[in-house]
Amino acid sequence: MLHISMIGCGAIGSGVMGLLKNDPEVHFDMVIVPDTYIDNTRKIVAELAPSARVVTHLEGQDKPDLLIECAGHQAIEQHIIPALKRGIPCMVVSIGALSELGLIEKLEDAAREGKTQVELLSGAIGAIDALSAAKIGGLDSVVYTGRKPPLAWKDTPADGLFDLQNLTTETVIFEGTAREAARLYPKNANVAATVSLAGLGLDHTKVRLYADPAVQENVHHIEVTGAFGGFELTMRGKPLASNPKTSALTVFSVVRALGNRAHALSI
Repeated sequence: MLHISMIGCGAIGSGVMGLLKNDPEVHFDMVIVPDTYIDNTRKIVAELAPSARVVTHLEGQDKPDLLIECAGHQAIEQHIIPALKRGIPCMVVSIGALSELGLIEKLEDAAREGKTQVELLSGAIGAIDALSAAKIGGLDSVVYTGRKPPLAWKDTPADGLFDLQNLTTETVIFEGTAREAARLYPKNANVAATVSLAGLGLDHTKVRLYADPAVQENVHHIEVTGAFGGFELTMRGKPLASNPKTSALTVFSVVRALGNRAHALSI
């Protein structure tokens, strides 16, 4: 059985626990949240993982088989890096956090110090294996285009620049590098960061973000050219009902990764 501690219990975390509720190979021991969320989280966890403890951090004696981040960018510095230094394997969902200068190197150094691994999950996008392979031969261009319904951009910088409620045509709300996109739209641009880390890097991957009233889904498009040739990928992901900024596929990506890890442990 795989013993898991999870950081966060929002739309992604609770979705993961719900799908794995009856899985005999996976056991949630702890859910880590800030003190202000303890009471509400206990109610959710009581339904989805009754035997799990709700805590604010790992204690010195706590050493789960795996620590998974489903909480957002601050959790990486606060919880993931210290856990890696202690030798605890980790998974990261909030790839956009790695746009912060030096954070990737901190993760690598922490994993080396603890002689363990950190896995970056693909989340809402596919073809990451093909992009990584193409990188070996040399890439010329990687362009990521994200397209979401206007209200999916609510409470982002676009909310102050555009009348999202009344848009009638597709509107470019951002154009720049993946690093800039992940910094300005951290809850919406994890895909851009994932694509960039697999390919040309945060500063050389081009990103366009659209608010489009004609779409009902989160639409991700990648266009890649290089020595291998070229490919294009379009994915239309339905958003989580509880959070339109997040694709449901992100939850499924976490569940798949945990299932793979649990299966490997049982062999």
